[in-house]
Amino acid sequence: MRQVSNLNETPRGMRIAIAFLGRRNAGKSSLLNALVGYDLAIVSDQAGTTTDPVDKAVEINPLGPCLVIDTAGIDDTGELGQKRIEKTNAVVSNADVGLIIIGDGQWTSYEEELVAALQGKQKPIIVVLNKNDRFDYRELEIMLQERKLDYVTTTAVTDEGIADLKQKIRELKNVSGLEDPSIIGDIIKAGDLVLLVVPIDTGAPKGRLILPQVQTIRDILDNDATAIVVKESELADTLAKLGNPPDLVITDSQVVLKVAGIVAEEIPLTTFSTVFSRFKGDLRQMVNGVQTIDKLQNGDKILIAEACTHHAMADDIGRVKIPRWIVNYTGKKLQFELAAGSAFPADIKDYRLILQCGGCTISRTAYGNRLQTAAAMGIPITNYGVAISYVQGVLSRVIRPFPELQDLFNP
Repeated sequence: MRQVSNLNETPRGMRIAIAFLGRRNAGKSSLLNALVGYDLAIVSDQAGTTTDPVDKAVEINPLGPCLVIDTAGIDDTGELGQKRIEKTNAVVSNADVGLIIIGDGQWTSYEEELVAALQGKQKPIIVVLNKNDRFDYRELEIMLQERKLDYVTTTAVTDEGIADLKQKIRELKNVSGLEDPSIIGDIIKAGDLVLLVVPIDTGAPKGRLILPQVQTIRDILDNDATAIVVKESELADTLAKLGNPPDLVITDSQVVLKVAGIVAEEIPLTTFSTVFSRFKGDLRQMVNGVQTIDKLQNGDKILIAEACTHHAMADDIGRVKIPRWIVNYTGKKLQFELAAGSAFPADIKDYRLILQCGGCTISRTAYGNRLQTAAAMGIPITNYGVAISYVQGVLSRVIRPFPELQDLFNP
């Protein structure tokens, strides 16, 4: 799990992902450099300079924090080219906005495929008619107007049209629901006191907190509430010193059973992982999926899906602890397989259950795609924290702070 030390840094998973798409030599990299204001991508007249997708977290004035993704040409050739195209298609799926760049005055079947893919995922599209100084785009503009496809004309090397492109993206952001909602803003109010229980162990190096904890602290402050952070060993003393009980307690999932035993039943309690499961995706789907644990049989395969590629520790939560807890709970001989990184396996049909991490390093769009893929293939999926709370017998209490799940509470 990623650690951060700067509360002012916008995490990659909370940035708008803008994909630069198009055929080879359309000027995607030049356009990206012009948009961010410096040489981020390698530029060359030779077609196919960009091979694998390259993403970078940037601040684009006046858009704010973005994740720009430069991709290989969608018309790449050969066996290696096909693999590059597959990676580009994955970017299309996970992006929030798709820029289709044209650099030769032509509209081809490749652009049609990109439009179909983006519209199929209900992604906002902006067609960028690049190299406007060299090609006559008047007929193409008429076609785009007739099809009601948003577009802008640019000449990246001179920055012509770049301000217009920024404004187009900004308008899409405002009208397409791309703004991230508050993490817990709908279950707390101004003036509330939120107590955060944060174990300090080898997973949290000196001077750092893990990303979900930092994001939650910032969200509490943004909602004009107060955050108090304690270790689980100091929890009981802290509660005793408070004049009034906290309005909400959020704990690391690894100590949820201990915390549940300390925090009075009437005080709302949940976990960071559960909060982020709700923020990033569909908590109800995760809660429904976790019940598959009771149906597991010997030999069943379980996918551990980690969105990041952190250094695995001896007692790693996803790779060691959760598998051990599930095996102890079920008494079954199970097979656990790991998929780490931003790419989600295309073929998941052989898995009986998917255990997904909190996804703090990927966008809500990318996280949602994982849930949709699992649902489409009929594979139950749940979340690390939901699974831990379930096998430790406290899930009903952990989901109680969320009113939309009140029908799932145990009496």
